[in-house]
Amino acid sequence: MISAEQRETRDLLRARLVLVGRVLRCRRSIGALLEKYNVTTPAALPALPRLQAALHAEQGTLLTTQIRRLEQVLRDQILPTPNAQRLVWVPGIGKLVAYTLLLEIDDIRRFPTVRHFHSYCRLVPGARDSGGKTRHKPSRDGNRYLKIAFHHAAIRAIQYFAEIRSAYQGHVRRKGKIIARARIAKELATIVYAMLSKEEAFNGKFCGHNLTRTKRPQ
Repeated sequence: MISAEQRETRDLLRARLVLVGRVLRCRRSIGALLEKYNVTTPAALPALPRLQAALHAEQGTLLTTQIRRLEQVLRDQILPTPNAQRLVWVPGIGKLVAYTLLLEIDDIRRFPTVRHFHSYCRLVPGARDSGGKTRHKPSRDGNRYLKIAFHHAAIRAIQYFAEIRSAYQGHVRRKGKIIARARIAKELATIVYAMLSKEEAFNGKFCGHNLTRTKRPQ
């Protein structure tokens, strides 16, 4: 259980994720209409389907405005904090991912070791034992929001940092894309755990290698 003073802010961030999901559903609904009538723009739809698409677009616009209001509140509360300022320098971690990590983790001292932290973030597989054999399965224990955040950060880090992309491609050749992305996410979690535990800035390294690219100050 996280601390009571952080709970309301964390729930607000989770509400943002719900709103984002609704915006995506609106966009998918418009796309389904375009596909159904084999046209490329809502203006080319017949009258009634065009009205339906317009309603989805208006709802998406309203939801996007609400998301921006919510993000403004979160930014003013969280972004100036020292830990947020440290986290946004980590590859793949932007403002919203930093907010998620800080609010879902709360106090890093809740986790005595990095292995406990990995487990809570759902970054290690579960076990399915049968007949003396151990098989791995996706774990449903822990915090799914942290898993989403670290996997999102892993995707961005792979896109923009050559050394991380090289490590990912090496994992892909041996284990496939899903496990490769999970390993990058796990390494980012290790970096975050070390930074928050020691209250230190990001040292510019990934898996012991110096990154040639760094983020610009903002």
